[in-house]
Amino acid sequence: MQQADVEKYIRKVSPQEDAVLTAMERYARHRRFPIIGPLAGRFLHQLTLMSNARRVLELGSGFGYSAYWFALAMGRGGRITMIDFDPANLERAREYFKQGNLKTRRVFIAGDALKAAATLTGPYDIIFNDIDKHQYPETIDIAARVLKKGGLFVTDNVLWSGRVFDPRVRDRTTKAIRRFAADLYGDNRFFTTIVPIRDGLAVAARQ
Repeated sequence: MQQADVEKYIRKVSPQEDAVLTAMERYARHRRFPIIGPLAGRFLHQLTLMSNARRVLELGSGFGYSAYWFALAMGRGGRITMIDFDPANLERAREYFKQGNLKTRRVFIAGDALKAAATLTGPYDIIFNDIDKHQYPETIDIAARVLKKGGLFVTDNVLWSGRVFDPRVRDRTTKAIRRFAADLYGDNRFFTTIVPIRDGLAVAARQ
């Protein structure tokens, strides 16, 4: 059984997404812009519903694809804070939210995610982490500080296309993701599981 076959099957049985998400995926393919994709997006949506999350913080929002999934689950009562280094990405996210007529309140912060997050107080119900991978280890203390007890710290790309378990790969980014996973699993402030959806999501519950 191949991972590609599993993903193809799940996509086949999953219901059609809304038109704005489809447009966002088309834009990502055209621009070769990395997004979490619909399988991981549905999982984030489900986590939001299960936890009844109302405040979400994103570290590295891109043009708002993952934020859109969170907002669909939270609706009018939710609030999502999106941080991205590129103001153009946030402006595009703003437009997609308008197209989807989403009622979730949103805060857009342009700048370095680590520096911006250091000024926030929370508490947040969910933190989604998708910044530059070499910075991943630095996000753990931030998440522990602003996440509520029982809240979820979700991090993308922790399997890194299999490079993390190839001992021959020792570049800066891969080493940082390995360190992040080891540190997060070893941190008694969190209970962590890596879910092998797409490129791997680390889901850590704040204890």
